[in-house]
Amino acid sequence: MPKLKVIFPESIGVVEVELTGKNPKTLDAIVKATPFESRVNLWGDEIYFSTPARVGQEVGQEVVEKGDVAYWPPGRALCIFFGPTPASRGGEIRPASPVNVIGRVVGDLERLKRVRSGEPVRVEYEP
Repeated sequence: MPKLKVIFPESIGVVEVELTGKNPKTLDAIVKATPFESRVNLWGDEIYFSTPARVGQEVGQEVVEKGDVAYWPPGRALCIFFGPTPASRGGEIRPASPVNVIGRVVGDLERLKRVRSGEPVRVEYEP
């Protein structure tokens, strides 16, 4: 099964992302941009970082699930959601604006809390 490897070399190492077919244009743009490197930003329990991919809104979601990985068109960023954000209400997980979900994190989400703002990140595609 194809997947993305998101590598945080300074903190937790490799995070595997199972890919979904929900937003095929977005996924294709991310895959074509790999491999790429960026720097981590944090927004509540969301990790996000810029990508070279440029794609518009596809099947946008205003609320996501814990573990979802999505592309945020306004910021051309890849987002990993592992808990509430400052925009969340109640028990939901809400991005800053609608995102295109492309996959889900495989494994323990708790370790994502050790990722720090400003650290490098690398994204690779594994067919």
